[in-house]
Amino acid sequence: MINLPTPFSNLPVHRLSYAHPSPIHLLPNLTQYANNLNVDQSSSGVRLWTKREDQAGPLTCYGNKYRKFEYIIPDILARKNVTTIVTEGAIQSNHTVQVASVARILGLKCTVLLHRGIGGLRIAKDKDAFAKVGNVQLNKLLGADVRITDESDTGDEKAPLIPILDELRAQGQTPYWISSGASLHPLGGLGYARCAFEIASQEQQLATDQRLGGSKQFDYIFVACGSGSTLAGLIAGFKLHEKVNHAEPAVTFERKIVGILTSPTKSRSHQEERILRLARTAGGLIGLDPETDITEADVHLDERFVGRGYGLLDADTAETLDLAARTDSLLLDPVYTAKALRGMLDWAQSAQALQKPAGAHQTGPVNALFIHTGGQSALSAYADGCPIMLPNQQLEAKS
Repeated sequence: MINLPTPFSNLPVHRLSYAHPSPIHLLPNLTQYANNLNVDQSSSGVRLWTKREDQAGPLTCYGNKYRKFEYIIPDILARKNVTTIVTEGAIQSNHTVQVASVARILGLKCTVLLHRGIGGLRIAKDKDAFAKVGNVQLNKLLGADVRITDESDTGDEKAPLIPILDELRAQGQTPYWISSGASLHPLGGLGYARCAFEIASQEQQLATDQRLGGSKQFDYIFVACGSGSTLAGLIAGFKLHEKVNHAEPAVTFERKIVGILTSPTKSRSHQEERILRLARTAGGLIGLDPETDITEADVHLDERFVGRGYGLLDADTAETLDLAARTDSLLLDPVYTAKALRGMLDWAQSAQALQKPAGAHQTGPVNALFIHTGGQSALSAYADGCPIMLPNQQLEAKS
């Protein structure tokens, strides 16, 4: 059980995940790989870990969106007359599959709008296959009404959905709209605020077992940043945890939470403002003072790994995807987690990341946690571009 302070503990939640936390485990081979390439050989090195959000629960293609839905579902059920959940995303959206899965278990219909102009479809060699396999196929298997539109990002995430919402209402249905990634929903950040407390609880056990090399906490936490509420929720959750546990000797410093941006569509400054706003929204609901407890200094974004665009698999990301699979048997996705792990590996190989935060246990390795948010179900759509199949001798040279 995760002990949450009030008022956080009083918020309604509909649990979808397993009763036990999603596992955290060491990535031994990627740790060795990173340390061999470490530019600062005089340091104690780095130890790389992953939290398997893709293994957190029993539903279809488990991933980070399910945590968000645990706090959104009570709002859906409270309205009582909802008949259909409506959402949107790119052609290979992981989010839409998780929405369709939730609709199944709630006994509701689901309508999914997929945008042709967003993501990897425009550069796919076999466009027909890209629009049929992977997450598109899963949406249909889950019984969702899949609509595909040629409209791309209009700046108003709800605009393409208005005709569909009007159509459903004319049919006597009551739709409930969930934005792409669930980040625009006022409750969208709460799931990962709770996850912060879960990670803190797991840190205590790892520290007790001496698996963190003398440290009490992870020094860095890396997560893919798309629509933003996963990162924002983590920021709010850890700020609350630090606030209520400031007197505990186990809490000695603030972990540095780094969001690896996955799309170059918006500037980093725009994304920073968005994350700050989402974190403050979540923080205000769980017991923080949004304006004073969460500041611009809490938002750390890295835009260097966005590649050619959202959902477009570049060679460097494909190499990371291949490397993770062939070292620690870690299966990533081409849109989010491969970019996030690539970012963490880059930090792990630089002197910047190997500087422990002020107040941290200064001996032993830097402990960095990669949050695996799922998404592997999109892999079949990217068969043209991944894996790039590094020759064995190239892998051995890099490790």
